[in-house]
Amino acid sequence: MNSSPTHVARSAVATALRTLVLTTAAGILAGCYTAQDVTTEMVPNDPRQRHPIVLKEAPRTVELFIGNRRGNLTGAQRAEVLTFAQEWRREGTGGVLIDVPTGTPNARSAHAALQEVRSILAAAGVPPESVATRPNTASDPRKLVTMRLHYPKVMADAGPCGLWPHDLGATYDLEHWENRQYYNLGCANQRNLAAMVDNPSDLVQPRAEIPSYTGRRTTVLEKYRKGESSATVYPDANKGKISDVGQ
Repeated sequence: MNSSPTHVARSAVATALRTLVLTTAAGILAGCYTAQDVTTEMVPNDPRQRHPIVLKEAPRTVELFIGNRRGNLTGAQRAEVLTFAQEWRREGTGGVLIDVPTGTPNARSAHAALQEVRSILAAAGVPPESVATRPNTASDPRKLVTMRLHYPKVMADAGPCGLWPHDLGATYDLEHWENRQYYNLGCANQRNLAAMVDNPSDLVQPRAEIPSYTGRRTTVLEKYRKGESSATVYPDANKGKISDVGQ
């Protein structure tokens, strides 16, 4: 049985309409789509980049334990206060703040010892106007409230350490198959290095050169001009010898 021309024409028109509708819908959907850049955080392989050493200002603190019936410092405490004052002159970036026990059983003894602390600081070169006090009250009646001396200083630090953002064991996470260093590796080394640096600014810039010793340089040049050996002569070099073997 043959299809009529009218039926064939209707089928062709329906097919064309369906194609047009699908094409139009696809165009509309494509116009609504916007490409977005997917950014993945990459953990650096270098521990110095994962755990960089930074410079910051932090307090340097000394605690003095003052008893209820002792109004002066011990010999060891005097030495601690003297060292504290000397280090303040070398590295302090602000004034000295003293927390004095107040409203505690040792408050009277602490206020008497405070005068000795001020005297040691002044004798070591700390200006009296650079020293301030504030009360230190008891937060726990079972503990002895101490006198604390503070001053701000620039220090190096790294970390915090002990962070494990990914499991070290066998997992289905992508990080397990990348064969990369785990995040916490090298953090302790960076933190210890920062703690051992005496002058934190050495991590940022070199120190200025120290002028040469003019007296020694003049002596060496004079010997060189005369054709003499410029080596240092040690008259007691053989004073402690026990034999002539090897001479």
